[in-house]
Amino acid sequence: DEWGATVVAVSDVNGAIYDPDGLDTDDVQDHDERPGMVSGYDAPESLSNDDLLELDVDVLIPAAVGNVLTADNANEVDARMVVEGANGPTTTAADAVFEERGIHVLPDILANAGGVTVSYFEWLQDINRRQWSLDRVHEELESEMLKAWDAVRREVDDRGVTWRDAAYVVALERVTEAHEARGVWP
Repeated sequence: DEWGATVVAVSDVNGAIYDPDGLDTDDVQDHDERPGMVSGYDAPESLSNDDLLELDVDVLIPAAVGNVLTADNANEVDARMVVEGANGPTTTAADAVFEERGIHVLPDILANAGGVTVSYFEWLQDINRRQWSLDRVHEELESEMLKAWDAVRREVDDRGVTWRDAAYVVALERVTEAHEARGVWP
């Protein structure tokens, strides 16, 4: 909402809600903390989680479990981009279908890397016996995520590969650089 996007559907383990005019995400989030969760929210339309994956949207963000986008439903996905908020939500077969259909997939190793990055910050604070402010954590996270985004974006542009392949290229280059700098022992 605050970045200009209109969120038209959200889901939980019990089902999905949909409003083509947009959901009040703050209200939905508040409701999610009460009994009945998202699927009990008073929205114009209730959907199954499978139906949610087939909505006509600009961006689809599967953010709960793996293997929800498969060869069986990839041709029914009606999004311009998939952003993998969950670990491994897209099977290899679905990935191939999306590439063929021109649907960009922002891979999990980039899209949901914030959590593991903040875990790294916690480790840094611990070994250095320092405590960062929440603002510093946010600043550092934004900086790291933007650097990763820029590196992957360059590979997409320079090599003409998928976002997933570009992310793997960046990851492998970083591992190679670390190995060459440090040798076998970390």
